Amino acid sequence: MISMHDEPAQAGSMQNGTDGPLAQARRVVIKIGSALLVDAAQAALRETWLDGVCADIALLRSRGTEVIVVSSGAIALARVTLGLTGPRLRLEEKQAAASVGQIRLAQAWSAALARHGLTAAQLLLTPDDTENRARHLNARATLKALLGLGCVPVINENDAIATAEIRFGDNDRLAARVAQMVGADVLILLSDIDGLYTADPRLDPEARHIPVVDSLTDDIMNMGGAPPPGYSSGGMYTKLLAARIATRAGASMAIAAGQGDRPVARLLNGGRCTWFRAVIDAGSARKRWIGGGLRVHGTLVVDDGARLALLRGASLLPAGVRAVRGDFARGDLVAVQDLAGAEIARGLAEYDSQDAALLAGHQSEEMEALLGYRGRRSLIHRDNLVLNQG
Repeated sequence: MISMHDEPAQAGSMQNGTDGPLAQARRVVIKIGSALLVDAAQAALRETWLDGVCADIALLRSRGTEVIVVSSGAIALARVTLGLTGPRLRLEEKQAAASVGQIRLAQAWSAALARHGLTAAQLLLTPDDTENRARHLNARATLKALLGLGCVPVINENDAIATAEIRFGDNDRLAARVAQMVGADVLILLSDIDGLYTADPRLDPEARHIPVVDSLTDDIMNMGGAPPPGYSSGGMYTKLLAARIATRAGASMAIAAGQGDRPVARLLNGGRCTWFRAVIDAGSARKRWIGGGLRVHGTLVVDDGARLALLRGASLLPAGVRAVRGDFARGDLVAVQDLAGAEIARGLAEYDSQDAALLAGHQSEEMEALLGYRGRRSLIHRDNLVLNQG
């Protein structure tokens, strides 16, 4: 079943305007892609467009809303200058371009925000800064301090040092992780399309725009198409992955067209977009961090009895586990799947994959004899487990 509103009249309070999520938000994250910020043909900044976005940020700030920006564009700004004009760049070429372009990008944001009386701050993040709990908390403290000082943090992935194996690969999910990190009320993904459609509107004239998505069901996720290789940059699929992270963390998310002047003000005034409803009970900050994790290191397949127990709030005991897949260590993020292959939860493993496989299917009272020591009674404790709420 598709959980969505496909007629604007049904969308109710999720529509934009004075009663919409953006108008009521006290903390907002805005993600901007390089295609909006940089003229690819000239490899030049769209300065007028950027000034309009900064005017929008100033408007939000005047309403008492704190704003964080996640901005792409560093590599695109430096390609022509460095003579890197080929269709595909090697990793070291991307890192070199990011090193040069990031200076220009930061300067551009600083100057544009200053014209509106705002102070920019720059942060470069890698996945470890969000996936490692200690570094996550440190980055969160820094961002909250900057917001408290009246700054507008401008964040990008640290492409100058990140390898292919340790990259976010798309700023959609980076923005969602930032929204989760700071407890944002709203995440806005400015894009080249005005929201989610039932099919690709460029290919299907019958495709319908969806103003509101209540729950990220499998049917909704399938509308994003096939995931790009390695979940690389771009595409509707990565935006839906971002929606899953953001809404689980209690933030509403909008996909809106970014072309044209003042795109955020347009959204605030009722512009066309797709809103994804926030999960009302998003749980503790720790559980929001777990639920938004990007790296799943393994999978535990559970029987129907264990599935029902988890849905009632229980820990995952070894007796209900039918298979252990992947290579993971204690404390790693793992997925929990039912026998049909549907992911029903994620959590932090109490045992590594070797011990988990040894314990799978056994009663808790057998664990000490199997392991040779007295360990924890569950494979995932309920305090470290987050149910998939769509």
